[in-house]
Amino acid sequence: MASPLESLWTRLAGPADQGPADFADLQRRPVPNDAVAASPGAVSGKVDLALPVYAETPDALIRRLDTFVAADPRVERVDDRPFYRRYVVRTKLLRFPDTVDAEALPAEGGGTLLRLYSRSQLGKGDFGANRKRLARWAAHLAGI
Repeated sequence: MASPLESLWTRLAGPADQGPADFADLQRRPVPNDAVAASPGAVSGKVDLALPVYAETPDALIRRLDTFVAADPRVERVDDRPFYRRYVVRTKLLRFPDTVDAEALPAEGGGTLLRLYSRSQLGKGDFGANRKRLARWAAHLAGI
């Protein structure tokens, strides 16, 4: 059941899930309320956080990410396809919704490329929250 704040944000801005990101033609926002993290060559355009090429398979990497984010009660998985996930993440205090897309791809020559896109639904700025979130997720995947 949605909290009163979640219901308010839905009435004001629509569903919390902003739908899938098109990584093939990713259009960044004109306002600073999104962030991209990616392995080398996984996206074209501006990347806020460089990720490595991971040694594990795409399936293993995306499952490891799932396990990590599932431990956070503010995260809801809203899409589940092979090697792709989409989550709605709510801020702690005001329950603002952000949508995060994650996709793991086989890398040429072995390993896995990862691309992550986190974007706020509301506001023109996020005080770096989307970038910090992706940095936390990347640090977990790196074992830091």
